[in-house]
Amino acid sequence: MSFSIIEQLMLRDLQKCIAEVNAYTSDEHLWSVPQGVLNSGGTLALHMAGNLQHFMGHILGGTDYLRDREREFNVRNLTRAEVITEMEKAIIAVKHAFTQITGTDPNALFPDTLFGPDKTVAEILHMLLTHLSYHLGQLNYHRRITTIS
Repeated sequence: MSFSIIEQLMLRDLQKCIAEVNAYTSDEHLWSVPQGVLNSGGTLALHMAGNLQHFMGHILGGTDYLRDREREFNVRNLTRAEVITEMEKAIIAVKHAFTQITGTDPNALFPDTLFGPDKTVAEILHMLLTHLSYHLGQLNYHRRITTIS
């Protein structure tokens, strides 16, 4: 298994996240939480960025990133530019991680047991990609329902 397709898809989806954040018509819309919706677009974007900076950058890439998951869900009213900066950091983390795991056996155990003691690198990479794609879809939907005039 080559990791390159997973890297390409993660980077593609992160770029789409940035495009979605840029497509909000105001910072206020990014942070709105309409009735029946659990998270704002800003929260979704920060969560995706934090998740990848932690698991890709820190766990696989060896960076010193310290995740503050509570902040991802509780911070409010950042500008679109500030949220995009976090997404750009996630892009850097993903690229760095893939340079670090080049040549790694996809069936090697993932070096963190949060998802279970017997998860492989390949399984976790697939999980991280689907998690990103899932929240990207939520971000797209949130943007469309909050920016309709």
